[in-house]
Amino acid sequence: MAYYSYDMLRTFQVVAVNLSMTAAASQLNQSKGSVSYQIKKLESQLGFALFKRLNARLHLTPEGQQLLQVSKVSLDQIDQEIESLRYKKKPAPLTIALQTYFLSRWLSPRLMRFTAAHPEIGLRFVPLNFIAEMESIDADISICWAKEGMIKGSYERLFACPACPTGNIKIAERVKKEGIDEVLLSVPLLLDSSDSIGWQDWFDRAGLDLTQSQQGLSIADSNSRVQAIIDGQGIALWDRLVAYEISSGHLQYLSDIWLDEYGYYVRAKDSSLESKAVQLFLNWLRDESKDVN
Repeated sequence: MAYYSYDMLRTFQVVAVNLSMTAAASQLNQSKGSVSYQIKKLESQLGFALFKRLNARLHLTPEGQQLLQVSKVSLDQIDQEIESLRYKKKPAPLTIALQTYFLSRWLSPRLMRFTAAHPEIGLRFVPLNFIAEMESIDADISICWAKEGMIKGSYERLFACPACPTGNIKIAERVKKEGIDEVLLSVPLLLDSSDSIGWQDWFDRAGLDLTQSQQGLSIADSNSRVQAIIDGQGIALWDRLVAYEISSGHLQYLSDIWLDEYGYYVRAKDSSLESKAVQLFLNWLRDESKDVN
């Protein structure tokens, strides 16, 4: 059985499509002499001519036309198979959608344990600002602060993380003097990942009317929302992941009424559930969450 160089066959294909040594050389980033040499060598190995020159122009011989048709299918198939093999060796990174607040305050400090155990799995994080985005965002795994029933499809709770109204020192002083009920009427409420559902739940529990409060202020990025509260732009529902700001005195919890049913939930995309990388990451999340509950 005769063996023919892939490079020479690919060079032939480029020359045959362009019917020009000069154009093929430019496309292949080679010299015209190198291209001509490869064609002559291939013709010698094959034992028949691939091109003929008529009126100073290249034309394919009948054999050349047949080889071109075969090469278009076969060489392209080889290229696709090589790319497929490369892809399997270097899989696409696992895409995880989550709030920047959760990433920086809970996940990031633990993440080295996962990457050390599974260096072969690449991770890519994309921001998830609202629960509703879980339906449209292209991610293998999504993590969000929510309560039971808020998330569509199959999901599970990682750990409970209750929240209550939180404000900066100036607002906390106002609450002490005027009472939380009065302050909530004059200070903007910052919306969270549940949009306004969390606030509605808290107002219902406190026996207050949400419609009487200031219109909600939406700051999509959750880490930016923490800074907005520190800056005095309003009041937000925050959980124990703002422990540093609480201990440092930048923020204070403003009420003893907490949304106990809320926490962090995870959902894997249906089409990703069979992925080994997804299952490894989900199991790791479950293990890391055991100490939280």
